[in-house]
Amino acid sequence: MTSTVTVTSTDAAPDPSPQGSERRGGVKTVPATVRFVAAKVGGALASFWLVVVLGFLLFRMIPGDPVATMTRDRPTSPEQLAALRERLGLDKSIPEQFLDYVTGLLRFDLGTSYVYNRPVSEMIGERFWPTVLLVGTATALAVALGLWLGVRAAWRRGRTFDRVNTGVALTLWSVPQFWLGLLLLIATQGLFPSRGMRSPVVPDDPIAQFLDVAHHLVLPCVTLLAVIYAQYMLVMRSSLLEEMGADYLTTARAKGLRDDLVRRRHAVPNALLPTVTLVFLQFGMVVSGTVTVETVFSWPGLGLLTYQALRGPDLPLLQGVFVVLAGSVLLMNLVAELLYRVLDPRVRES
Repeated sequence: MTSTVTVTSTDAAPDPSPQGSERRGGVKTVPATVRFVAAKVGGALASFWLVVVLGFLLFRMIPGDPVATMTRDRPTSPEQLAALRERLGLDKSIPEQFLDYVTGLLRFDLGTSYVYNRPVSEMIGERFWPTVLLVGTATALAVALGLWLGVRAAWRRGRTFDRVNTGVALTLWSVPQFWLGLLLLIATQGLFPSRGMRSPVVPDDPIAQFLDVAHHLVLPCVTLLAVIYAQYMLVMRSSLLEEMGADYLTTARAKGLRDDLVRRRHAVPNALLPTVTLVFLQFGMVVSGTVTVETVFSWPGLGLLTYQALRGPDLPLLQGVFVVLAGSVLLMNLVAELLYRVLDPRVRES
């Protein structure tokens, strides 16, 4: 009797597919990371298209006639008004105006301002960097202050330091920015400049110019800082409180680590994840929220430009600023979602 022995190799053939890809039914699928990024970018583009449509329709519902505003206090005949409407394209139907607007956006042409008779993209470019300076400075200071106070408030939960700082943060968070700005103007009594970004006469010395801009920046920056730092402080405090009861902190203390090292090396890095993403999420919102602050202090940025465009109403200028501000919010949201996937392994595995 002859027996037959079948030997089966346990060595699997190497998978030639690149790392991160999958095979289902012999068909190579798209890597999970590529699908995630494509979905987020597609969602951002869809949201941007919705912003373009809503922005176009919204500004045409604003009361007021741009032609009547431009010809105010000027004797103008009906024929001249009709010619001006034709030159501005206001004699066309709403669908035709929308088609012209979208076509211009595809060419990166935001149109020409009704009131200033200048390209909108040029005006936005001039006002963009003052807003970045104001928002960037206020955000950097708010993040540093908020994280520092949030860590110490959570570590001293229930004590006087925690109660006082949490109460102050909640109060400032609920204060309207324009009202706080007006209070600062009254409280300082001319100690800091209240209008503009530069003095009328500034020496040619670069250091003197820098100090002059910094002097003008104090009040609007403090106004933004006082409101937005509270968000970072409260989120950091809440995140750290959730981590304080974790088992790994108890293990670290059992190994003999000092309380300060436990907080700095173990608790704070894990509690930082929600706050880091909040920085990017809120940065876009802060940019769009500078309208009131820049108007109060006459800071020559996009916020003041928006207020000036609303007085027209200057439709091309309003639409252009709205697209830039909304685009900044969507871009920061996209960066936050992608960054969170990089920072948190649990998101990558989901």
